[in-house]
Amino acid sequence: MKYFKLIIILLSASSAFAQSDAGYPKTNYTKKEVYIPMRDGTKLFTAIYTPKDASKDKKYPIIMQRTCYSVAPYGEDKFPARLGPSELMMKEGYIVVMQDVRGRWKSEGTWTNMTPVIDNKKSKKDVDEGSDTYDTIDWLVKNVTNNNGKVGQWGISYPGFYTAAGILSNHPALKASSPQAPISDFFFDDFHHNGSFLQSYFFTFPVFGVQKTDTTSKAWYNNQMILPKTKDGYQFALDLGPLTNADKYYKNNFFWQETVNHPNYDEFWQKRGLLKHYNTVKPAVMLVGGWYDAEDLSGPLNIYKTIEKKNPNAYNTIVMGPFGHGRWSRETGHTMHSNVYFGDSIATFYQKEIEAKFFNHFLKGNGDKNSGLPEAYMFDTGKKQWETFTKWPTEKASKQKLYLGADGKLSMTAPSAAGSVNYISDPLKPVPYTEDLTTTLGFTPHNYMSEDQRFAGRRPDVLVYQTDVLDNDITLGGEIMSHLKIATTGTDADFIVKLIDVYPADEPNNPYMPNKNITLSNYWQMVRSEVMPARFRNSFEKPEALVANQKTDVNFQLQDVLHTFKKGHRIMIQVQSTAFPLFARNPQKFVENPYKATEADYIKATQTVFNDSFIEVDVIK
Repeated sequence: MKYFKLIIILLSASSAFAQSDAGYPKTNYTKKEVYIPMRDGTKLFTAIYTPKDASKDKKYPIIMQRTCYSVAPYGEDKFPARLGPSELMMKEGYIVVMQDVRGRWKSEGTWTNMTPVIDNKKSKKDVDEGSDTYDTIDWLVKNVTNNNGKVGQWGISYPGFYTAAGILSNHPALKASSPQAPISDFFFDDFHHNGSFLQSYFFTFPVFGVQKTDTTSKAWYNNQMILPKTKDGYQFALDLGPLTNADKYYKNNFFWQETVNHPNYDEFWQKRGLLKHYNTVKPAVMLVGGWYDAEDLSGPLNIYKTIEKKNPNAYNTIVMGPFGHGRWSRETGHTMHSNVYFGDSIATFYQKEIEAKFFNHFLKGNGDKNSGLPEAYMFDTGKKQWETFTKWPTEKASKQKLYLGADGKLSMTAPSAAGSVNYISDPLKPVPYTEDLTTTLGFTPHNYMSEDQRFAGRRPDVLVYQTDVLDNDITLGGEIMSHLKIATTGTDADFIVKLIDVYPADEPNNPYMPNKNITLSNYWQMVRSEVMPARFRNSFEKPEALVANQKTDVNFQLQDVLHTFKKGHRIMIQVQSTAFPLFARNPQKFVENPYKATEADYIKATQTVFNDSFIEVDVIK
């Protein structure tokens, strides 16, 4: 059972990141619980925490979070350990508002994953998260005593999506919005990467695919959680077999059935995406993410870029730190990811010098664009220090191609003669994506994002390319494009590309490594990875089979990085076709719907990678 309690803790930012003097909120705030009516008559449960010293002469701004993960504890005499984005902001004084979104917990209505945006609302029945945000803010500024008329919104993960969708409300009182690790599109974040299903999310479907029958303070989906009899997540997923067998668990789970019945980027997924709707952005926006976010890395980067492109005059900034999912909201003292140490009190620096300054300026200050913060606050995960930029990706970068040589060399020079290398991919013996297989039973393990990749490089079904030892530091900053030239004996395939920092033999251990038996000598630290189903190489809407043994281009983008490969290190690229059970296995025989593939559809295939394949990176001089 402990694995599934962990899921709920990880999903709930309010409980996972609470850390402070637990008595402070009750001593310094009053609490009121209300139902706020939406335009269609649905009432949303809302908890309002007001500083006790608020008065007509001392008014406070409102900072709000809307969540599907519960605003517990319920009851006007019960208080959480922390209020607001950070302990610092809690003590500076804000009216903190927490709301259960439509269809969740104590709110009325019907739950929908990533509620589709309705741009042109024609009646009061046309509701979405933008309209619910607007109606909530409108009620708050009119009914909460001693507020200063300014509202900010923040949220991490799914609450980050509600924050990002709230931007679209364009309520005049919404002055500052900080979507943190937001989902922007379920086909490219969280449950899918480039349309490849993240099987590591398998155990979470009860949380997202079971409707409650009435308002409740209890987790109504608990009896739907899967309780495996093994601690080996890799073996559990193998024993499950084809995803058609998941019906024995999720036949009545509406989100699982929706996922299965929409394997391509059709209208179901498209209408849930946010990016195409950011045509008019009025509040100040600060996107926040972690370079090692295993759940929602695409969201903050692409929402920022989209707003920047469509709204060049908007106040729009981005912060990317050396964090896993949401870890910037909790100070751990020594900032680690897996075995990599980045420095001390980095979350506190972010909370004090970035987050609090943003909200204070727009909600308590004059609110002009001169906030004192840079456009892009980005942490270099190789140098292990913050860098600032006037835009992201930076104009300081230039494009560089890294060619995948048939001899295993990663070279900046194009090959002079044709060549290739191949491997046999067997979906019945998939490459594991982590050595820590027990964590796969709960939620996507955060540590794999910087994990040592030597275990994968030893396998014959993983290709390894690396540079010579670097004579100078090389900083990669910006987008990464993979341009693979491949052939396969099958008719479909996944291709996974990993960017890796190879440490030298004399690399010292840091003093805070969680496992003292691990050494950083010759460590292969993953910096970035991504999967691409070849079926989607030309269109995510209309998949196409591969022609067996025909050379084919498979091009796709890896998410951005800011990482300096230090002198004495090497740059490595790994290419493989499975990373299980992070990604569901591709049958390697083209089928119309991979979720409905049978045992017979899973075949071995020989994958060939030609030496004119290259990875295009942005190098900052």
